[in-house]
Amino acid sequence: MAGPVAVVTDSTAYLPATMAAGLGVTVVPLQIVVGGVARPEDIGSGTEITFGADEVVSALRANKPVTTSRPSPQVFVDTYRRLQARGYSAVVSVHLSGDISGTVASARLAAADLAADGPAVEVVDSRSLGMGLGFGVQAAVAAAARGAGLDEVARAASRRSLNSAIFIYVDTLEFLRRGGRIGAATAWLGSALTIKPVLALADGRLEPLERVRTTKRALTRLVELAVGEADGPAIAGSAEDGEVAGTRIAVHHLSAPDRANEVAARLLEHLPGIGEIEVTEVGPVIGAHVGPGAVGVVVARPLGRQTG
Repeated sequence: MAGPVAVVTDSTAYLPATMAAGLGVTVVPLQIVVGGVARPEDIGSGTEITFGADEVVSALRANKPVTTSRPSPQVFVDTYRRLQARGYSAVVSVHLSGDISGTVASARLAAADLAADGPAVEVVDSRSLGMGLGFGVQAAVAAAARGAGLDEVARAASRRSLNSAIFIYVDTLEFLRRGGRIGAATAWLGSALTIKPVLALADGRLEPLERVRTTKRALTRLVELAVGEADGPAIAGSAEDGEVAGTRIAVHHLSAPDRANEVAARLLEHLPGIGEIEVTEVGPVIGAHVGPGAVGVVVARPLGRQTG
């Protein structure tokens, strides 16, 4: 008889370690290289030497070279094999946008290697990152818990992540430029010293949204944009989506807790019914690209019912 569906994600979901453990999610860390030394991103396991956000912030401020890399396909093969040995016959592996990282490609290569004698693996490109990915992972876990099959669990993850909006303020575009993730915001580089960029995740890519003059105005725009998304209509779902999922919001930052807490407090003023807003610091992989001082807001819009 087929076993249950396991859920795997990567470290850029930035699920707190206790939350990931409580959900039963397996987290695969990405790699970060600081000054030529490669270590996994810290996922709170305490089982190996890692890089955390503080070390990467210090390196970035000291202008040390910081790069990131995806897990190898073999890491995913080993992960899926371990889950198979624990009795899982199927795995949904949900990862950050393939336009930002090759992690999805590594997972797919691993799934292909195991096609003959491994568990059935469905790899989901969330087209998102941070809790945009994390909310998708939570939806996958909820679907698996109610007995959904492989395809349905994967679909739940994809829908929740794709229905999430992400807005990010960065102090400077320099770190995105260094990491090759700057995209269309290249056109802003000439005025980078006089603007405060607000970016959005669009179809899995970071795209320039607005240029404002001050950090205060940029944080206000984050709040306005997030409130606009949260107040939008529910997105039609179907019976297989299970319980209707309400709007969820998370706030991320790198070395800017005061800014992040201010944004969260203002969001709660505008959206008193939203419930708890998780405020978390991103890890070194995303942090290496957005840089110290960055603040992001993730809005996962609700899934409603189809009427026709």
